[in-house]
Amino acid sequence: MDRHAELCELELPEFGVPTTKPSVPAETFRGRMAGLRDKAEEEGYKGLVVYADREHSANLAFLTGYDPRFEEALLVIDLGGGNKPALMVGHEGWGYLGISPIAGELKTVLFPSFSLMGQDRIGSRRLVGVLRSAGLEEGMSVGVAGWKYYTREEADAPETMLEVPSYIADALRAVCGSRELVRNANDLLMDPERGLRTQNGVDQLACFEFAASHTSQAVRDAVFGLRPGMTEFDAVRLMRLSGLPLSCHLMLSSGPRAFMGLGSPSSRRIERGDPFTTAYGVWGALNCRAGFVVEGEDDLPEGIRDYVERLVAPYFEAVAAWYEHVGIGVTGGEIYSAVHDRIGDPFFGVSLNPGHIISLDEWVHSPIYESSTIRLRSGMAIQMDIIPATGTHYFTINAEDGIALADEGLRAELAERYPEAWRRIKARREFMMDVLGIRLRPEVLPFSNMPGYLPPYLLNPYKAMRMVGD
Repeated sequence: MDRHAELCELELPEFGVPTTKPSVPAETFRGRMAGLRDKAEEEGYKGLVVYADREHSANLAFLTGYDPRFEEALLVIDLGGGNKPALMVGHEGWGYLGISPIAGELKTVLFPSFSLMGQDRIGSRRLVGVLRSAGLEEGMSVGVAGWKYYTREEADAPETMLEVPSYIADALRAVCGSRELVRNANDLLMDPERGLRTQNGVDQLACFEFAASHTSQAVRDAVFGLRPGMTEFDAVRLMRLSGLPLSCHLMLSSGPRAFMGLGSPSSRRIERGDPFTTAYGVWGALNCRAGFVVEGEDDLPEGIRDYVERLVAPYFEAVAAWYEHVGIGVTGGEIYSAVHDRIGDPFFGVSLNPGHIISLDEWVHSPIYESSTIRLRSGMAIQMDIIPATGTHYFTINAEDGIALADEGLRAELAERYPEAWRRIKARREFMMDVLGIRLRPEVLPFSNMPGYLPPYLLNPYKAMRMVGD
């Protein structure tokens, strides 16, 4: 019998939620800074500038452990002049500098122009002067990292396109003396094949597993506690949120609003028969589920009572194929094909990358696209993120969760250093393989407390999809 997806009664185990958060040691941050210097020098840069604000802090936080909460920040690295890296922050960030494990190894600079409006600017130095005192000078080739870079399809000279505020770009170009000398360097950190942030050590992966345990348990509690008549705000209260730093606004919506996908919760009362979606993301993790607020097909509108057969089953077969193909050395193109071979029909509307790299930000980059030759590596944290957008009354279905890829050595280190996390990972693997019928490679480490678990009828969450057959 061919393998196929079926809906059946299942029991989702309690995998547990950790209470002690791992941390990344100062030694790791030093190694990241050294690695960035090496990559930058290979590219011919003489200086580097890393920009951050509240929404775009991942590169800076990865390198230093510091993330601006209200303001902007700038890390200036003189690659050859012997100056300490300078971390520029505003008034409110000044007292927060201790969050960085390597703050004492940086030259910290109070730059009032990064402060909020109305705060004291008296005596503030001009940005050009601060950049020069940090070691930047005329004729230098300087790389700038913020949160995005560009391609030849977007511009004739994408290397000079900067996504930092214009006043910072203007000041850098004034110091260096040429527009061409100030180049976008985000690829050093974010390129899916060679970027520093696309590969993680054991401590960072343990942090991501901690985060994913919390986000997935929150989504799980909302799904299993959902009832008609409660408001969307009530549904969020089921999540018992942990307070971890968000990577995106929490999303939860029902009824007509659910078709937008990205909406925040409202006071709308959830009704039987509603489409429903929710997603919760923090640094290092995001989980999403979508379906209908019904107990079974009879609660659905007459025209879509084949919801499971038409949409959910093919989708779950694509999800299973994703999990079964992902692995060290596999190309992104292979995973793309495994998904689109099953749900490539326009009805499913899968237009976004069916998976991407995750880090402190929800989406770093994606090696998973058509004909991609980028090979996945040990230490990558990756999202199974296949999103149908049918544009019809069938709405959508979603089972987004995260995994890590770890070779034998990294798995042994994780098991030794973080035994509780390893026990959760092992239990999730066993559930996915033994109960859901999804065949995982040894290097695939599930981080979700709903690992591959997909209940399309949200008022009957104990009925979920699994793979059966040979």
